[in-house]
Amino acid sequence: MIVVDASALFAIVMREPELDAFVDIFDAEERALCSTVTYVETVMTLTGRSRRLARARVDELLQTLSVELVAVDPALAQIAVDAFERFGKGRHRARLNLGDCFSYALAKARNLPLLFKGDDFARTDIVPAWRP
Repeated sequence: MIVVDASALFAIVMREPELDAFVDIFDAEERALCSTVTYVETVMTLTGRSRRLARARVDELLQTLSVELVAVDPALAQIAVDAFERFGKGRHRARLNLGDCFSYALAKARNLPLLFKGDDFARTDIVPAWRP
């Protein structure tokens, strides 16, 4: 099982170069988890590209890839705040944003690797689900 960040979901929807590698990872996993905050971030990011289709595309992708949404509870929120304090924008080179902090928190809380694109999480102590 893995946790998936908005950057990986965006890369899949937009058919970026990592598409095949990311799909292979999902195929190898029984299921994946995604924070509800990450879900909202993904839809919001894609809405700028295609207003009418963003939510439907993300919902379909999550279903196809067997991604389970995990609601934020107080414990997860505390881990996200810790992530911001350690790795947040203006505090650390990783520059984690709000959505990143919740992806980080879910991966840490469940002790799972995180699937992401970019170098932000690579500058933290998170275990990556994929390396380029």
